[in-house]
Amino acid sequence: MKRWLLLLVTMLAVAFAAPAFAHDAPIAAAPAGRLRGESADGLNVFRGIPYARPPVGWRRWRAPEAMERWRRVRDATQFGAACFQPVARGASIYAPDEFQPMSEDCLFLNIWAPADARDAPVLVWIHGGSLVSGAGSEMAYDGTRLAQQGVIVVTINYRLGALGYLALPGLSAETHEGVSGNYGLLDQIEALRWVQRNIGAFGGDPRNVTIAGESAGALSVMYLMATPFAGGLFSKAISQSGYMVTAPELRGAAFPDFPAAENIGVWLAGQLHASSIEDLRAMSAETIVSRTSGVGYFPFPTIDGRVLPRQLVDAFDRGEQARVPILAGFNEGEIRSLRFLLPPQPPADADAYTREILARYGDLADAFLARYPADNIPESMLATTRDGMYGWTAERLVVKQTAIGAPSFLYFFDHAYPAADAAGLHAFHASEIPFVFGTAARTPPRWPAIPQTPQEQQLSDAMVSYWATFARDGAPSAPGQAEWRPYGVERAYMAFEDAPRARINLLPGAYELQEEVVCRRRAQGGIAWNWNIGVIAPPLPPEAPQC
Repeated sequence: MKRWLLLLVTMLAVAFAAPAFAHDAPIAAAPAGRLRGESADGLNVFRGIPYARPPVGWRRWRAPEAMERWRRVRDATQFGAACFQPVARGASIYAPDEFQPMSEDCLFLNIWAPADARDAPVLVWIHGGSLVSGAGSEMAYDGTRLAQQGVIVVTINYRLGALGYLALPGLSAETHEGVSGNYGLLDQIEALRWVQRNIGAFGGDPRNVTIAGESAGALSVMYLMATPFAGGLFSKAISQSGYMVTAPELRGAAFPDFPAAENIGVWLAGQLHASSIEDLRAMSAETIVSRTSGVGYFPFPTIDGRVLPRQLVDAFDRGEQARVPILAGFNEGEIRSLRFLLPPQPPADADAYTREILARYGDLADAFLARYPADNIPESMLATTRDGMYGWTAERLVVKQTAIGAPSFLYFFDHAYPAADAAGLHAFHASEIPFVFGTAARTPPRWPAIPQTPQEQQLSDAMVSYWATFARDGAPSAPGQAEWRPYGVERAYMAFEDAPRARINLLPGAYELQEEVVCRRRAQGGIAWNWNIGVIAPPLPPEAPQC
């Protein structure tokens, strides 16, 4: 009898304790299913939410499928697995000391929401990493500070590398449309569809969604703006250090340096010693990732005529992109941490540098040398690659959005702090991210340490506010800081230096020069426009009427 009484008391204690735990933890009753998260700092946080079925087995290299509704309350207190990727090693400042578990079952998203959110703006962050690495769970992307400004922050994973972007004739034959590739981009679209269906349960407004990303995340933002598949899924866009590069076509080979995407896939299958799609699907994800990184495969979105009807430059010139407000910019020292993008053999001296530019830029050589002089070749080469990839892209975005009547805001991150400058990494690629997210104390372990000073905090607070207010109403602002004016006819921009400073006419002549070069290359045809800059540029085609 005593045993039964003891058992009854124990069961009653557990029964009464369970509701107390559930009461303390936030429960979101979303159409996808109920989720239990965590509360902290006035926020409700939900991690590791699956937004699509696991792309494993026969679903590998197929468009994502919506996740079926789960019935029980799902624990959402831990991040989900990252998508398979090479583990960065060595001296790279971007290499983590350790990484979370990886899996093909990786299509997860994470949400930071104000506890009292009602019809709040939503910012969906797409991580960078060259479409090869990264995850929405990285410490630098913690959404706490932005969410404390009244914005719901969503970070996502998407398939990477060959698992996310491989195109093959056999894969194309499996679809009614006869196309393949772009699986990582389709994942991003499926995540946005999930947000449309479910974000209301977290207090978000599905009509007020901003897509944002840095580097490959910004490249993804541009493709989301260009694809008809993402129409109506977002209302604003943020591009940080994006690059509007040439991409391979599914079957055509319009550029000598870019074989058809399907041909690249056939080559890669050969490198993997796979004779069929079945062979490829039978391989472990670890094997595919390790072997593809070893043979030099590099993922790109594919111009397939369906998901991506045409090259980004053409889509934006034709005004086919999403007609949404944009905030875009780049960093002064982009290439200081990406020196592999520089020409492998710099000219020996000023005379050799000048001869190369004269031979390659013809009638534009004088303008080129005025902008990138021979008296400091290392700095000129860094600036040439920066402006030809990131600077041209950022300004082109705001120019094209302005032309279709969308509010457009340009920035230039030129902030100095001691550890970065001492390492020769002034305003390096991605260095703005901790200031945007307010995560300066949570950067990668090899990152130049950001000093925890009032000045750094004030700059970060300002950038958090600018980004949050842009997500809220399409007009960036920060209390007590400089007014950020739209790009407009005066070419206004915001310089982030020791503090935000409103300026006009960023890097005079740089955008016009690159736009003329790109225009001539496109007019002649057969010349990629972004990977061959400066002393490795092909001879400049003659002036074309449309330029």
